[in-house]
Amino acid sequence: MSTPKALSPSLPLLEAAARERRAVAALNFYNAETLRAHIDAARAEQAPLILQTTESTIKYLGLTLIVAMARAAAEELSTPVALHLDHGASLELAKSAVDAGYSSVMIDGSALSFDDNCKLSRQVVELAHSAGVSVEAELGHVGKAESDDPEACYTQPDAAAEFVRRTGVDSLAVAIGTAHGFYRGEVRLDFERLAAIRDAVPATPLVLHGGSGVPDELVRRAIEHGITKLNIGTEIKDAFTAHVKDALNQSDDIDLRRTFAPAIAAVRELSRGKMRVCARIAS
Repeated sequence: MSTPKALSPSLPLLEAAARERRAVAALNFYNAETLRAHIDAARAEQAPLILQTTESTIKYLGLTLIVAMARAAAEELSTPVALHLDHGASLELAKSAVDAGYSSVMIDGSALSFDDNCKLSRQVVELAHSAGVSVEAELGHVGKAESDDPEACYTQPDAAAEFVRRTGVDSLAVAIGTAHGFYRGEVRLDFERLAAIRDAVPATPLVLHGGSGVPDELVRRAIEHGITKLNIGTEIKDAFTAHVKDALNQSDDIDLRRTFAPAIAAVRELSRGKMRVCARIAS
């Protein structure tokens, strides 16, 4: 009997992306259908895949089922697959994810004071590294597109250097103008700030949250300036839901496999598009 394929920590995937001046698409999944779409996209693009779940999805599906689904995805693909906790809010949740089999966790202490964020992130690093699990943290704050002023939450380069030194995190989510949710106006990213953060922490892979709705040309520029991981969630939920609604409106068919098929196809093509943008080597 062959040994099951292991889930990959995210750090080696991001380090490889940094060397090759590209990024990895980190895609949230919410059910079997969105996971199926991401698997098919990664196979078609021959791309590494970081699967992500938030605490809400963990409450919906359960840690045991999520880990089993991610391991099944890894078995189907020849490229590496990581399972990442997105926006973990506590040491307890991070520990539960590590114990369950996640290969990567994020601790989001961005709403805390700098010192408290450092303390919490360091605790998670010590816990996760002892199990061979990668850790992402956030400095600055990626707010909500409909309400927050992103400039008030930007990551400071000097603070980033101090934060990485004090915590030992493997990757750092930075705030440079993106936001969670869909944007109401023009997306503006502070590339000068991103370059300064990159110079301040040259050995630490940088992560861009709030990737939904960011034009491809801005994503490519962000990759050129050091982003190695692109998080996508809102666009996935929107594409899936819109196509399920359309299918239900067009037919009285009660076979969910047929109802979900257009939604799976839509998310697959969305995921492939994100992977293509991430795979472009910066000149």
